[in-house]
Amino acid sequence: MTKRIYFSGDFHLGAPDFEKSLVREKRIVAWLDSIEHDAAEIYLLGDLFDFWFEYRHAVPRGFTRLLGKLSQLTDRGIPVHVFTGNHDMWIFDYLPKECGVILHRAPIEKEWNDKKFLIGHGDGLGPGDHGYKFIKKVFASRLCQWLFARFHPNFGIWLASRMSRYSRKTTGDDDQKFTGPDNEWLVQYCREQLNAKHTDYFIFGHRHLPLQIPVGPTSTYFNAGDWLVHFTWLEWDGAALVLKGGQRQEENPAVSGQAE
Repeated sequence: MTKRIYFSGDFHLGAPDFEKSLVREKRIVAWLDSIEHDAAEIYLLGDLFDFWFEYRHAVPRGFTRLLGKLSQLTDRGIPVHVFTGNHDMWIFDYLPKECGVILHRAPIEKEWNDKKFLIGHGDGLGPGDHGYKFIKKVFASRLCQWLFARFHPNFGIWLASRMSRYSRKTTGDDDQKFTGPDNEWLVQYCREQLNAKHTDYFIFGHRHLPLQIPVGPTSTYFNAGDWLVHFTWLEWDGAALVLKGGQRQEENPAVSGQAE
């Protein structure tokens, strides 16, 4: 049996409310159930939660099905890599200690079968978005984290969840709009990286769109999509990287489904 490597992310559990999040969580766990028999590794590309902050003795309630499944996978010896995203950058040591995942805060390089990969969440990469890049530096600072931890968990989690919902309401459907590869910041980032170093596959999340876009003669940018709308993932079988799942891929002209 061929072992495969899977990539997915942008679950945004907790949004928009408990009931809809729970339905989505069960669907995600069912997907993890379906791939564990042939998974060599699993890469979760960030924003697993719509908000997450770890206090010293408290974490946000809920998500027990996903956390239990991640623990089961790592207990079986399947490496599960979790990237922090812009919504859950305040994951610290709870998931590594309790669930056994491998945590990443920045893109990483991997190589399989002589193919070079660059993998990450994707936020703050490429040109533009200077306001967010500044805010990300603030939120990533130890001072900001220390100050937020001074809030009582009931208030802190409520406040952050409210801000997350407001941000989503403000941006509306902008994350679901594809305006052409030349306007995609991550495409520009990939092309810039190729000037310094060859990479065969760039794999990111964050955009909430399942994308497959050539960025060089033998290089391709893939976005794994999301589980709010598209329910997509990427699968590497050692020879091809394939975009799978989905219910709205046909609406996106950038999606073709496979790269040899």
